[in-house]
Amino acid sequence: MKQLPRLALLTLTLGLLAACSTPTRQAPVIDRPVQSAHHPVKPAAPAPAPAAASEESKPDARGSYTVRKGDTLLRIALDHGQNYRDIVTWNNLADPDDIKVGQVLRVSPPDRVAGVQTNPVQMPEKAGQTPSRKVVPKRQETNVAEAVKPDRNEKAENVASGPAPGTIVTANDDERLSWMWPANGKIVATFDDGKNKGIDIAGRAGQQVMAAGAGKVMYAGSGIRGYGNLVIVKHSNTLLSAYAHNRAIVVKEGDTVSKGQVIAEMGDTDADSVKLHFEIRQQGKPVDPTRFLPSR
Repeated sequence: MKQLPRLALLTLTLGLLAACSTPTRQAPVIDRPVQSAHHPVKPAAPAPAPAAASEESKPDARGSYTVRKGDTLLRIALDHGQNYRDIVTWNNLADPDDIKVGQVLRVSPPDRVAGVQTNPVQMPEKAGQTPSRKVVPKRQETNVAEAVKPDRNEKAENVASGPAPGTIVTANDDERLSWMWPANGKIVATFDDGKNKGIDIAGRAGQQVMAAGAGKVMYAGSGIRGYGNLVIVKHSNTLLSAYAHNRAIVVKEGDTVSKGQVIAEMGDTDADSVKLHFEIRQQGKPVDPTRFLPSR
């Protein structure tokens, strides 16, 4: 009888030990953000907007140009197909060499948009009224009729190939202009809008450089960096030609030249070899000269 309590005690002890050896499983814990009704979670702030474009990146108004670092009046005039003296007049500049970064210049005539010619509106005539004579607009001070007006001694074929004397040249007359090669020689560099704004013709020092078309000398000098001794001839309201790196210049500003007239001697000013750098610009933008020159 004494063994029964011992067996019961042993059985209870074994049961407790078995219970203690059973592994416990804990409930999984998941972290969840606590949202309060009074303090809702704010959405992520949007990325900041890109900075506004600077004033320099804004496009210039039509007929105007904002001076940038490194600009010269001569370069601005060349890039817009204008005579630098006209830009001086239009902007009342006391000193052409004193232009400042950020200064806004007018680069087209004040009374009209460059390259556009307006005609007066004809009013209907009243009954019994004598018809009025047609009014011919006066020649503008800066028109290019003088630029394409041939010399009196020019050959008849040159006169026939260009616009009639005394008329205002328009963009449509560009096709009537007659062109020739400005120099004989091998083309050593072709037109590339990104790298070369014209063509380079190799030659010998002192070789004749001729006007590629009839026009008026709007610049003769060495004031544009990279061009050396330069001659610029204006042929119409929209077309001009440039002749760079000359050894000597034999014309002056304001001279009227005919096609084939000698205007300079080939050289190597601001160049690594003797050559003629020749450009044609249309409304100030460089274009491939071979589009205008005859094939050879």
